[in-house]
Parts: sequence; structure tokens; C-alpha cells
Amino acid sequence: MWNVGVYIALTIAIFGAIIAVAAAAVVFVIRLKRKEKPNLGSIDSDMKLQQLGFSVRTAASDKKVSFEGSQEGLDHVHLTPRKGLLELYTIDELKKATEDFNPGNQIEGKVYHGRLNGKNMAIKLIKTEHVSNVEVRLFNVATHQHPNIIRLLGTCVTEGSSSFLVFEYAKNGSLKDWLHGGLAMKNQFIASCYCFLTWKQRLRISRDVAVALQYMHQVMNPSYIHRNIKSKNIFLDEDFNAKIGDFGIRNSSVEDETKYPDVSTNPAIWNLGYLAPEYLHQGVVSPAVDIFAYGVVLLEILSGKTPITRPDNKGGTNVWLSEKIKAILVSENRDELRQWMDCALGENYWFDTALTMANLARACTEEDPCLRPNAGEIVEKLSRLMDESPEDEHMLICESSCKALVNSSTNNSSE
Repeated sequence: MWNVGVYIALTIAIFGAIIAVAAAAVVFVIRLKRKEKPNLGSIDSDMKLQQLGFSVRTAASDKKVSFEGSQEGLDHVHLTPRKGLLELYTIDELKKATEDFNPGNQIEGKVYHGRLNGKNMAIKLIKTEHVSNVEVRLFNVATHQHPNIIRLLGTCVTEGSSSFLVFEYAKNGSLKDWLHGGLAMKNQFIASCYCFLTWKQRLRISRDVAVALQYMHQVMNPSYIHRNIKSKNIFLDEDFNAKIGDFGIRNSSVEDETKYPDVSTNPAIWNLGYLAPEYLHQGVVSPAVDIFAYGVVLLEILSGKTPITRPDNKGGTNVWLSEKIKAILVSENRDELRQWMDCALGENYWFDTALTMANLARACTEEDPCLRPNAGEIVEKLSRLMDESPEDEHMLICESSCKALVNSSTNNSSE
């Protein structure tokens, strides 16, 4: 009888312990969920982490401009962790940063250098109506920032016709500055004391831009087409890492760019040299449009020449860089290719690598968009070239005597 009592007591004790453990587990789960629940203010807490929603409040009203976007990461690219959303600057803060938009702080056009709370920044004046065109998902996401896309730090949206975008400051200016003589005019904004880009730097810049395009075209969902890739919109940080900028805030249209038939009339005619034939004539937009423009930038990096140049003789037609390289490669004249290369390099480049890059650029600027390589193929090709290139920065020209100028398989650049 005593044994039965013991068994009953043990059963009751075990059952009570089970109930206590279960209750404790329920309390723990509830507290954990409350702790992990994100505080997103007015944003729906059920929004996916890949979705970013935020609003920019105007300086003196309750009007809001809303944006949403998504972003994923590349396995082989280190994405920098980000905290928080965009800064909302006041016009007074930007005036203080730029010394009331002093002309001495004007980098170029409507872009000013500013410094606020010890941080350098690039401040761009845009029309308020264009703020909603900015692809925020490229700049500011909940968790990551792509290293080859210029970072948007914040905005200043006013009730007037003009507003401002505040970007990270590229300490070594734009690629255009380094290739086409802009350093002398912007020396106060350039951190480096060098006067030209080395071969190693040019190769790395080429790959950085291709990596950014690969991310926009093949990783982002939906994919993003820049439509304004050019050396002016490629920026260099203090270590000469390249970053693409000017997203969704293009000021000119195809019609604007075709109004000026001569380079001497308007230097902006250079923009025509970046436009793919299908976009220029039919307005067709696809990732291949960016690839064409990238090919032209690659030719600029190799030659130091502008996309379109004036002829040496009067009465001649303008020379398009994308057409010139085709003529050089078909001619099989090695000396002509050497003369075409940027004279700032001297003999400090690897000829076979330059030849491969020239063929890659030619493939990128094929008239038929279907024949152009995609960004992933370009990244693979350039990564291989970087791995195979000699470490010596001052390596003199070296070439394989049996290598033809024209690569018979340029249409498949991944080979």
C-alpha cells in the first residue's frame, strides 16, 4: 500500500514538473519574439528584410516621397554592413557644409564638396520632381551596401523646385578626370599626388565596373539597367577602387544628345559615343545597352581618348572610338595598336593583356546586341587577366609574336 502511495506521489511530481517546464518554454518564446520584433515605425513589420521602405519628409510640410526596393548579395563580393536609413539633411546643414554653396567648393556642374561633422560628402543639386526617380534600392538597404556602387548618404527635399542628394565623397574624383585632363582643374578635390593611372589600376578599375554591372544585371531582382554608364559617372575612392554613380537622375535624353552635330559645338556630344545603336535609333533598352557603354569606357581606359574626337583634317568626320578600335584590330598592325594606347603609360603595360582587353571592348561594342558578352562573362575574363598579369608594376611591353590582333572568338568573351 505504501508503494502505491509512493508511485502516485512520483507521478504527480513528474506531471507538475512537465507543466512547469512547458509554461517556462512558452514564456521564453513569447519574450524572444517580442525582443526580435523589428521596430520599423510606420513601416509594416511583416515586410520582408529584402524590402526597404522609407519616406523623406519635406523641410516645412508633411508631404512624403516614398521608395521601395530589394537587393541581394554576390557570393564573391564583400558587402559592407549598413546601419539605419538615409539621413534627412536640412538646407541649413548643407549650406554650412558647403560654405553657403561657395563656388570654391563646386566640384563640377551642380555637384559641390561639403564637410559636415567631420565627414566629407558630395552634394548634388537636382530638381525636386526627380527625387522619386532615384533608385534607392541601389544605395541604401537594410543590411548591405555594394562596394562598387557609390553610396547615398541622405537627402534634402524642399518645397521648392530644387532639392539635394548627398553622396559619399570619392576622394580621387571621376575616371573622366584622370583620363581626359580634369585633374589640374580639380586638384583641390583630388587626394592622390599622382598624375596618371597605372596599368594595374586601369585593369582593376575595369573589373570593378564590370562587377557592379554584374550585380545590377544578374543579381538584383528585378534587374537594373543604368543607361548612363560613362567615365564621368565612374568614381574612384582613395584606394582607386571604382564605384558607379548617377543612378536614375540623368538630365539629358537621346533627343537632347542628338541636337549638336559637331564636337566643337558642344563637348556633351561625347555622350553619343556611349549610346548603343539600338538605343540611339529605336530607344530599345536592355542590359546590352550598358554593356555597349562599358565597352566604350574600356576603350577610354586603354587609349586615354574621348569617345568621339574631331578629325585631324578639316572637312573630315568625327572619329568614334568604338569604330576606330575595330579598324585597328582588323588591320593586324601591332604598331598601330601601340600608338593608339594611352601615351601616359609609356611602355609600362603588358601588351598581350592590352590586346585581350581591346578585343573584349570590341565585342562589347558589337552593333548586334545579341553578340555582346554579358557582365558575368566580362568579370570572368578580366579576373583571369588580373590573375595572369605579372606583379611588377613597371613591366615593359611584352608580346607573343604569334598572337593575332583580332581574336576570332571575341563574340564569346568568356573563352
